[in-house]
Amino acid sequence: FLLSLKLENKTKGKPQKQICQVVLDHFEKQYTTQLGDIWTSVRDVLTCPLCWQYAVLLNKFSQSTELENTLSVKGYHPAFQGPLPYLPASLKCYIRRTPGRFPAQKHQPGKLKEYYLLNAASLLPVLALEVKDGEDVLDLCAAPGGKSVAILQCAYPGQFHCNEYDDLRSRWLKQTIESFIPDPLINSIMVSKLDGRQIGDLKPELYDKVLVDAPCSNDRNWLFSSDIQQATLRLIQRKELSSLQFQLLRSAIKALRPGGSLVYSTCTLSKAENSDVINLILNSCSNVMPVDISEMAKAVSQEFTFLSGTQQHELLVLPEKGRAWGPMYVAKLKK
Repeated sequence: FLLSLKLENKTKGKPQKQICQVVLDHFEKQYTTQLGDIWTSVRDVLTCPLCWQYAVLLNKFSQSTELENTLSVKGYHPAFQGPLPYLPASLKCYIRRTPGRFPAQKHQPGKLKEYYLLNAASLLPVLALEVKDGEDVLDLCAAPGGKSVAILQCAYPGQFHCNEYDDLRSRWLKQTIESFIPDPLINSIMVSKLDGRQIGDLKPELYDKVLVDAPCSNDRNWLFSSDIQQATLRLIQRKELSSLQFQLLRSAIKALRPGGSLVYSTCTLSKAENSDVINLILNSCSNVMPVDISEMAKAVSQEFTFLSGTQQHELLVLPEKGRAWGPMYVAKLKK
């Protein structure tokens, strides 16, 4: 009863999110096999939006000390404090243990937003990528743009190429960049709508760093699909995602300069879209090798729960109560 009372107060007039049973049944079968007992606690977090948490990524191009004070008063603390291999001082992200969302800022043309709300685990691929000033960077599947914005909080790339094939998502990406990045810097960002599978052939060995935040079965969102027909279709097409992810990765490897590195990420628990895809790449592309990211994982283990037993070049963030970040899979490779 208390929970439903809280729900009413939280949603005030907003329709409550409904679980999509078709998706839950599908996940239940797959993830019980894959994760065993862990799935029960992960499922409890994923199916309860009231216990989700949101991180606040500050925009260094629109700084406000007042905002940092407000966050501190509201019980937020810096998300990344451990001895991380890579943590630029300009990347500031705040989180708190209690659920709830800081008020979002509306897009206003010509006015920069002060912060971006996101799942804190979304920043792990960016930290793993370790972008340095002057490097040429490709964000292959960039929409909605949170990771692109985070990369620009960390460093000033030489060339920054943000690509998004989907038309609607591409418009969303452009708006995000306009909302967070000031004019002179915006001009150095190239936004394209190319098929990511072809970029490697179009731009061979052009980039020092490539991020492949691949289209995946987005576990959190799919669980709340409001259209059952669309959800059913998604589940049928789900089998084809790993093939697309493999092709995107192969293209990304072609676009990388020798010595360059690549980070692959998804927001699904699915082994078929995570480890299996990376293993297939490692077995079929002799010009890439895995990069150990276990030090990064160790440094952030206070705030994130990771699946044990993964290999050193990969990690999987598991949502749990009080640390409801993820799912987020991250793997790093070097050419």
